[in-house]
Amino acid sequence: MTTVRIFFEKRGEAAYISLLDLQRVFHRLLKISGLPVWYTQGFNPHIYLSFSCPLSLEQESLCESCEVKTEQEQIDGAAWQAALQPLMPRGIKITKVAPAVEKVAQIASAEYCIAMPVDSAPSLESYNAAQTAEVTKKTKRGQKTLDLKEYLPHIDYKNEGNELRFAILLPCGSGEALNLNPSLLMDYLHEHGGAPSWQCQILRTHLYTKDGKDFA
Repeated sequence: MTTVRIFFEKRGEAAYISLLDLQRVFHRLLKISGLPVWYTQGFNPHIYLSFSCPLSLEQESLCESCEVKTEQEQIDGAAWQAALQPLMPRGIKITKVAPAVEKVAQIASAEYCIAMPVDSAPSLESYNAAQTAEVTKKTKRGQKTLDLKEYLPHIDYKNEGNELRFAILLPCGSGEALNLNPSLLMDYLHEHGGAPSWQCQILRTHLYTKDGKDFA
């Protein structure tokens, strides 16, 4: 049994496809593609499909991935990509198909590129000047108060025309590991400085493993 990892970009209007709908899309298209994917056993067989650190709605990404299984020992990644790409909805681009290397549990952090309206500068300066930046994170066990400053001490932003741009690195673990959504920062900047969070663009650019390598 081989675990196959399908890497893809999720841009533009595809950012509004929820995880549940994305699962349905991939299930349907994998069936249509005729690729030799493995089905679970039992009374209701279905394609084994698992997504790695799925995005929140409205966020874009260059580094999404999902896993399927096949009984083939060798796979032709280019052939899988050619079979899937024509079936994908607009905004989803398959970038690579290959045997999985790292386990999802090895993902430790994610890098995001943030774009905000140029008049958000006072909010960013206020964040940088603050000693603490407490936010409330919802978890399966309730709510938890965290200080963003522990993970993002300072924001170095650049003025590019009508936008401010900056990159941030946040924990992105799975299971019981800490996972910080960049929307926590956007909400904080809105509440403590009036930055229009609804006009901000969030693009995930990298997923990193615990040893600092790109997730593969």
